[in-house]
Amino acid sequence: MTPSRDISRLIEIMAALRTPQTGCPWDLEQDFRSIAPYTIEEAYEVADAIERGDMDDLRLELGDLLLQSVYHARMAQEEGHFDFGDVVEGITAKMIRRHPHVFGDKRGEEYSASGMASGTWERIKAEEKAETAARRDEMGLPPKRKGESLLDEVPAALPGLTLAVKLQQKAAKVGFDWNDPGAVLAKLREETEELEAELSAESPDVSALKDELGDVLFVLANLARHLDIDPESALRRTNRKFRKRFAYIENNIEQRTGKPLSSASLEEMEALWQEAKTAGR
Repeated sequence: MTPSRDISRLIEIMAALRTPQTGCPWDLEQDFRSIAPYTIEEAYEVADAIERGDMDDLRLELGDLLLQSVYHARMAQEEGHFDFGDVVEGITAKMIRRHPHVFGDKRGEEYSASGMASGTWERIKAEEKAETAARRDEMGLPPKRKGESLLDEVPAALPGLTLAVKLQQKAAKVGFDWNDPGAVLAKLREETEELEAELSAESPDVSALKDELGDVLFVLANLARHLDIDPESALRRTNRKFRKRFAYIENNIEQRTGKPLSSASLEEMEALWQEAKTAGR
């Protein structure tokens, strides 16, 4: 089998990998749950390539992410639920429906870059929910659980910082929010003091520490939201910075001190860290 620019070739490859007796043993063992973590990981790899501005890497990572869609669709096809064509049809229908100012009867109407004209988005979402309910009824499936809370619409499986921001955005829509970043920063100081108080206890409670640290992280995510900064992106940026500075320590510690990294003191490593920081590494 040869490579191709046609998506059908990728679908054929996945079908071959999942064919009993002749396919790949590892691929045949997988199911939706076992593949899901890879799907999340590949999405982050795409985001990382974008942040680094590496277009060649982005091309490769987008391919890996596309494979995840093909993989899940193949497993669904094997169980008789849907196939990749159904996935494509579903998303194209959604994009057409959600852009009536480009494809539909609202063509030519003025829309801001930030969203639909007033009421249009809400109407489209309501229509989509009604269509989903009708389709599930036709298929004999139970209706989706109706959320009892505004926050039930936020997927619980999102990464922690992203989930925090999504929950805060939902709450902010009904006015449960601070007015400015300064107020959030004051709350952060309050939560940090509570964490410090728990740490200073004679016998710190692990569960309480976890709660207090979680509160600090939640407020940090809220501060990022108020500053219009994606906290996951900001943390990944700092992680990359840490990698570079630590690599500087690894590359110079033995030459400067005559010791392997494992034997160097914290003070010796800190001196090189500061050097790397000053050099902008």
